[in-house]
Order: sequence, then structure tokens, then C-alpha cells
Amino acid sequence: MPAVTKVCCIGAGYVGGPTCAVIALKCPHIKVTIVDLNQSRIDAWNSPDYTLPIYEPGLEDVVRQARGRNLFFSTDIDGSIQEADLIFSGVGAGFAADLNYVESATRRIAKVATSNKIVVEKSTVSANSSPNCRFDILSNPEFLAEGTAINDLFKPDRVLIGSLQTPEGITASNALVEIYANWVPKEQILTVGLWSSELSKLAANAMLAQRISSVNALSAICEATGANIDEVAHAVGYDSRIGPKFLRASVGFGGSCFQKDILNLVYLSESLHLPEVAAYWKQVVIMNEYQKRRFSKTVVDTLFNTITGKRIAVLGFAFKADTGDTRESPAITLVRDFLLEKAHVSIYDPQVEHTQIWQDLSEALPLVPLHSLQKQVHIASSALDCCKNAEAVVIATEWREFREIDWEAVYRGMNKPAFVFDGRLLIDAQKLRSIGFKVTVIGRGERL
Repeated sequence: MPAVTKVCCIGAGYVGGPTCAVIALKCPHIKVTIVDLNQSRIDAWNSPDYTLPIYEPGLEDVVRQARGRNLFFSTDIDGSIQEADLIFSGVGAGFAADLNYVESATRRIAKVATSNKIVVEKSTVSANSSPNCRFDILSNPEFLAEGTAINDLFKPDRVLIGSLQTPEGITASNALVEIYANWVPKEQILTVGLWSSELSKLAANAMLAQRISSVNALSAICEATGANIDEVAHAVGYDSRIGPKFLRASVGFGGSCFQKDILNLVYLSESLHLPEVAAYWKQVVIMNEYQKRRFSKTVVDTLFNTITGKRIAVLGFAFKADTGDTRESPAITLVRDFLLEKAHVSIYDPQVEHTQIWQDLSEALPLVPLHSLQKQVHIASSALDCCKNAEAVVIATEWREFREIDWEAVYRGMNKPAFVFDGRLLIDAQKLRSIGFKVTVIGRGERL
């Protein structure tokens, strides 16, 4: 098989955009075209001032270097498919992956392709056959963490490529290996079978989420006993068999991958008649939902068992810092719970677009008209503005600026007594108490 010189990526979102932009940067001899049906999204990728449709540290620099040289963004899906040697295709989210996205993409490829293609899937769905050409299907799951995606792409722990273990499949796999080998050491490029590749992706995210739910379960015990989850996690992380990563208690995990991949694993287990295995992994998601409910209940209980008519300032709406992504964000659940308790809520996030916040809240409260939501919710332009005249501040995302804001100014602008609820282990609780705040930190059995 000749070397790949033209790559097409179907889908200009959180995975396709950064991944193929980095491929273009690292492989100047390969033409990379990222296509999407969404004209406004493509326009944003092509914007003269580089106002990209997603926020990811370092991404703008990559696009600036490669766009117009060998990186292109287009809505011409059919033309890009026809000229490409290799096509990246993405997948949606849900319980049992929503395969409509994959199936529509593979049908499109099969319909318009006029030559042999390597199709790199984010799912195990195989492309349909075409009477005029052959498709070699590869699995190349992404292991990116939002907020560090560019660094993850530059220096990956590993690149995983799955293929059918046939001469044709192995040849196609080697073609993709050669692309990544432009910047990734070959010993970090793992080639495996298709099913091993897909299960490895699900297993990695499930086990990371399991660690988060495990430490969050322990945080509840800490609060009940007077222990400190920071101290417990630190001690546990010193065990070389366990290590310190993903042992930070929080209000819960979010994002597009963890819950989706665990529920895919649950569905797979159930379809294979392994109910005990399905129940085991489902408990990780159940614990995550419990942690969010438990935290919002703590806010209500601490504010004298009612927040009706009170103003709650929510700092952060993205599911984690250094991203504008709100998918499955714990903040959505918290705000929904506060609104159902008839509180007034102010929200501030430095990266999430206001339209995205309104969309997320409308989906979380489908029976509440938008105009009613807008009477109860204020989207602030700064952290200080968000906290003004509030009874309580809830830290929902671990943005660095929330650690560095002028807490004395925040205190002066709040109603008294002024409460702070730290769902991210972000603030110096003693410092805030010395200012006058009543502070509750998740996972710490401290009394007000």
C-alpha cells in the first residue's frame, strides 16, 4: 500500500479538530482536511482572528502554524472523502454508543468513495462494502484529556491501533503507524486486534472513573467521621501499587467520555449475559450521581434547610478547568437542584459561552420555559459580579482564578452570614474562615 498523503477527518469537534490539526502540524507532507456539515463550526475554524469553536490550551498555536499550509477546514465532505487515502470517522455518545453518527458516516464513505480507503473508526462498526473499492477498517481510540489534549497528542503515553489480523488489515495498520511515527516513538505505538483496541479504550476510562468514584465514596466517610480526604488520598497514593493520580475528591466527574464509556461497558456486559459485571461497572456511575446529589443537599442543609429565595453563586460551569466543554458537567446538576429548591442562581465561567449555559439548563429542566429560567438565573461577567449579594458561593469547577480572586472583596459584597462550599478542594479554608466565611469543603469532616 502506498504511503498516505491525504487525510480526511469527518467531524470538526473536540476529538477530530485537535487530533488532525496536530497530525497536520507534525506531518507537513500530508494534506489534512477536516470536514463537518456545520457551516458555522467550519467558519469558526477558518476565522481570520482564530476564534476557534472549541477552547483547548495550545490548539490555536497549532492551527496558526498549519492552517492554509497543509491543514484545511471544509464542508465539502464528499470531495474530501474521494481524494483521501485515509479517513478518520467519529462516534456519538450514549448508553450503548449512539451508532447513528458512525453508520451515517460509513454509509457516506461507501456511497461516494471511488478508490480503496483506510477508514479509522472510533467504534467497532465496520464500513459497508462498495462494489468498486475495498475499505480497511482500523480502530484508533483517543486517550485525550480536555485541558491537556494538545500535550497529550504531542507526547502520548501510547497510541493504540487495532486492525483485523489479516495481511490487508496489518498493512493498513502499518500505514497509520507511519503517520504517528513522525513524532511518536514506535515503541509507544501499540498494534493489536480490533476488539482488544476497543475494549482497551473502554477499560481505561472505566478504571479512571472508578478511581474517582472510589475516592468520592471515601469522601463521604471522611465527612461523617471527621477525617480529611486530602490526607487519606495522599497516604493511599504513596503506595507504589496505587499511585497518586485520580485520587482527588470532587463533586463528581463529567465530560464526554467517562460516563459514555462506562455505560457502553455496561451495555456490552449485559448483551454478553454478564449481569454481575454490568452491575459492577454501573455502580461507578451511580456513585457519581450520588456525590452530586449529596453535595447539593449539603448546601441546602447548611443554609438552614432552605434556599428558597436565596442567591447561590456558582463558580464554574465547565466539567473541568481549562476547557469550555460542559458535557455531563456536575455544575448542571447542582444548578438544576438549586433551581428546583427555588433559589436564585448566579453563574460565572471564564470559558463557557452563555448560549451553552442556557441550552444546558433548558435540557436539564425541560418543563421550565426559558423565560422563566432567565428570571431565576443570572450569568455573570466576573467572579466578583457573580458573588455579589449572594448568601453562598459554590465552587463547581477548579479554575485557577477562583483560588486567586480577592476573597475579602467577595465577602464584603455578600449577604451575611456568608457561606463557601468548595466542591473541588481548591481554596484555603482557614484563610477564608479568618475573613469571616463559613466554609464547607468536600471530603473534610469539619464543623462550621
